[in-house]
Amino acid sequence: MRVVCLDLEGVLIPEIWLALAARTSLPELEKTTRDEPDYAKLMHYRLDILKKNDLGLSDIQNIVSEMSPLNGAREFLDALGSQTQIAILSDTFIEFAMPLVAQLGRYFILCNQLVIRGNTIEDIQLRQKDGKAQAVRGFRSMGCQIHAAGDSFNDLTMLKTADKGVLFRSTPSIIEEYPEFPHCEDYETLLDHLFFD
Repeated sequence: MRVVCLDLEGVLIPEIWLALAARTSLPELEKTTRDEPDYAKLMHYRLDILKKNDLGLSDIQNIVSEMSPLNGAREFLDALGSQTQIAILSDTFIEFAMPLVAQLGRYFILCNQLVIRGNTIEDIQLRQKDGKAQAVRGFRSMGCQIHAAGDSFNDLTMLKTADKGVLFRSTPSIIEEYPEFPHCEDYETLLDHLFFD
């Protein structure tokens, strides 16, 4: 059995926090997992900024509801899904992701969850430590062969754990630091890397 595991933000949809930074005029929200490898640390940094600026869940959901997948992402998924099973493994939060995942075709997704009181985001609830790699290990324990694609520091253990890992539209520094992973900038080349022999 074959499964392709894909990161969500930066691979299929724009970075949600970059969109929030632009819409709220808060450049400190521009920091992403391309900049900070410790996801929990990054999220607590972001939550502090949200609280200081009185931004709640509905404010973020309103911005996310106006976003669209990356150009060509839906067609890429349709082409890939015609050949193999797909699992989207994301460190984002289900409360943010679902409107965008619906636009992609409602593929299977594993996300984290927010701890919410009223409209206030109180904390984060991570699925588990290193959840993407753990999911790949779980699929492999069921006899699945895994190919994976991601773009950021938080995708690297997923790519290392998979049978084949690919960097997609990553940063020059990550590409240089991890030459063992092929990298590409367009969906057509990514399809070529992810299809199974």
